[in-house]
Amino acid sequence: MKKHIRHIVFIVLAFVVVSCGTSKSMHHQPEITSFNNTIPVVTKQSNTTFCTGNNFLLKNKQNFWELYVEGDPLERGLAIGSLTDSLLKKQEYVFFDRVDVLIPSNFKRNVMMRFLNWYNRKLYLNVDNEYQTEIYGLSQYAPKDLSYIAPSFLRDMYLHGAHDIGHAVQDLALVGCTSFAAWGNKTEDGNLILGRNFDFYAGDAFAKDKIIAFINPKEGYPFMMVTWPGMIGVCSGMNAEGLTLTINASKSKIPLIAKTPISILTREILQYARTIDEAIEIAKTKKVFVSESIMVGSANDNKAVLIEIAPDNLGVFEVSNGNQLVSSNHFQSDALKENDRNKEQIKNSHSQYRFDRMTQLLDENPKITPQIAVDILRNKEGLNNLPLGYGNDKALNHLLAHHGIVFQPSKRLVWVSASPYQLGEFVCYDLNAIFKNRKVNDSIVSLEDEKRNIAADPFLKTVAYQNYESFRIEDKKMDLLLKNKEDLPTDFIEYYQSLNPDYWVVYYKVGLYFYQNKKYVLAQEQFEKALTKEISTLPEKEEITNYLKKIKRKR
Repeated sequence: MKKHIRHIVFIVLAFVVVSCGTSKSMHHQPEITSFNNTIPVVTKQSNTTFCTGNNFLLKNKQNFWELYVEGDPLERGLAIGSLTDSLLKKQEYVFFDRVDVLIPSNFKRNVMMRFLNWYNRKLYLNVDNEYQTEIYGLSQYAPKDLSYIAPSFLRDMYLHGAHDIGHAVQDLALVGCTSFAAWGNKTEDGNLILGRNFDFYAGDAFAKDKIIAFINPKEGYPFMMVTWPGMIGVCSGMNAEGLTLTINASKSKIPLIAKTPISILTREILQYARTIDEAIEIAKTKKVFVSESIMVGSANDNKAVLIEIAPDNLGVFEVSNGNQLVSSNHFQSDALKENDRNKEQIKNSHSQYRFDRMTQLLDENPKITPQIAVDILRNKEGLNNLPLGYGNDKALNHLLAHHGIVFQPSKRLVWVSASPYQLGEFVCYDLNAIFKNRKVNDSIVSLEDEKRNIAADPFLKTVAYQNYESFRIEDKKMDLLLKNKEDLPTDFIEYYQSLNPDYWVVYYKVGLYFYQNKKYVLAQEQFEKALTKEISTLPEKEEITNYLKKIKRKR
């Protein structure tokens, strides 16, 4: 409660001073005169294939979009905007609809919007003109009816810092990623393999239109990234030199002003670095406003390191012996590991648990291959194969990931998971074939290397998976019933808990229901059952224990 009060006070103070200094940023535009401003003409070849010049967008059989774009920053931005036009509009509506759900009060939303305009007032000073220009190009296709939030260009700039802002201001638990790298005697051929789950969740609709983007810039190295409409920053990607990047959020203090969004920093590294040292040098030139672990893998170095960056510090973590590296959501470098917030993160979150589970699975597999990497990312059990219940944040795969991804940098190969979660087919792409052999006016077909695809998880065909999908539906019903303090339908509890019996949440929520209705004996029984399961974090366990203490006093 104290933390939430602190955040509310912070936003109110920002609201008071919002009129100071936003007008200049509201009218800012990047310098675009040196770039090609020709408006693209898009040709529709089918309902799922579109092209303009040598750029194209198509939907593959695994139902994600493949985007190929080349040129200078403005050409790229205009091509991305024109090709993804309807997807871009849809994604912005989905994002701001999600905000409406999280903040239903019109007054609070207005306060938040004013705060964001003030908070982002100098964002443009911390984003290089190249990326401002690319965002400007795609923003020409953004929905005009959202201009009440901010003009299209600034709004799309803000969206590139949305993760950072939510992370910094409220420590939102939207991201719980786990990643690893292995090389040398830990892989079948001695070459580097990396894998990560990007467990970013902003609603099912947000993850529906995933894009595998292949960017061939006029300056810098060609690269691929997994993204969504309107996003030019990098969360997971690899360039044609075999340099890979993934990001994992960590604990942040609340900064007073927005600086360089993490995804823009990682975009610059991916576009301009070919070695780990070059990546570190780029990171040192930027000021960020959240704490993040950036796992950088390099074919040229045949190893991986963590660039751990915070608003006031930067550290590099490299294993001193051994050939594997694991990252979750806490720092490991000497520069940041003793930070109080980092210690709190280790103590109170599920980050250390996932770190230990990833380490355990790597130890159980002495030679990592792409298939084994995928199997590890799909793992749903806890330490020592303990059943956690499906959807538990302690699992490496807690069945909500935006994507899972595996890199084999020496061969320039990457595998990306098709929906749902990390369970669908892992689709392979060969960057050598895509960038080195591509010619103007090549036929537009899927860029996947189908013969190397990794099959979908057999779990998809099980009763347990079907039950989990049903559980997600019933769990939303449960939340609504609790919120409205309505009576549960007959037989609901038994059915609800049977769908996911190892998951502590199904007992906790039923306990809340009985507690609301002053049925303290039944509430106590459910809370005690919840405590016999693997609860995600210490604060959640303490909350249940506090309910049991209240019940004891009431009885």
